[in-house]
Amino acid sequence: MKARKYAEPATLMKPIETMNPEIIKNLRGFFFDIDDTFTTDGKIRPDAFSALWDLHASGLKVVPITGRPAGWCDHMARMWPIDGIIGENGAFYFWYDDREKKLKKRFLDNDDVRAGKRQRLQQVREKILAAVPGTAVASDQAYREADLAIDFREDVSPLGWNEIDRICAIFTECGGTCKISSIHVNGWFGDYDKLQMTKIFVREQWGIDLDSEKDRYIFCGDSPNDEPMFRYFPNSAGVNTVRNYSHRMKFLPPFLTTGDGGSGFAELVSFIIRHKKEE
Repeated sequence: MKARKYAEPATLMKPIETMNPEIIKNLRGFFFDIDDTFTTDGKIRPDAFSALWDLHASGLKVVPITGRPAGWCDHMARMWPIDGIIGENGAFYFWYDDREKKLKKRFLDNDDVRAGKRQRLQQVREKILAAVPGTAVASDQAYREADLAIDFREDVSPLGWNEIDRICAIFTECGGTCKISSIHVNGWFGDYDKLQMTKIFVREQWGIDLDSEKDRYIFCGDSPNDEPMFRYFPNSAGVNTVRNYSHRMKFLPPFLTTGDGGSGFAELVSFIIRHKKEE
């Protein structure tokens, strides 16, 4: 697999301040990635977490959409001020039912199907570890239900694009689907992605056809596995960290923050809240 070169981000992404205020006036919800979008260097900084609470207080629907595992999403759905969470790149969504005081889960595949796919992924895992020196299974793999996460930067010395491409090639050769995040290559068996499960979540939880109302939602992300969302949402925004991957991406967001990671997230939220107060 060869690296792809697309238009430079400066020609495609505009400062968030150029966003039409009418977009913000009509906003209904805010979707966002977690790693290197909400976090900075692997940590949730005070400005980002405070911004999350500000979003919640504003009345907007708030849903993280992440490649992180079911075990982590269980915690986030319970503890964070959010309306639900989509995890493992679209394998499921979780939400906390305030009326029943209970966490609820919706998987795309049933238990038996997921178990069978995990057995197949075990074989893929062995092939990747044997073929790509320096990589490792992600430290959060034990908490996953549906995919295999291969670490290329989080807890291992950063690997180059040649190694990352080789990981992707093995997933593909084995009949899997894979996406590159800012820290992992995530692979699974199935044709779903973040966007597909987002549409299911919105339809099942809110009774909304997202295709007819996508201009009332903003998505914020930073890496190649966010491309389906960037392509779909006309008002998506990238934190400045997305520039690290823009040369590898075909679909970039129309808007860009000046801050990296969580600082960019907080910057976008502040912009939105400020304009909503002016309504």
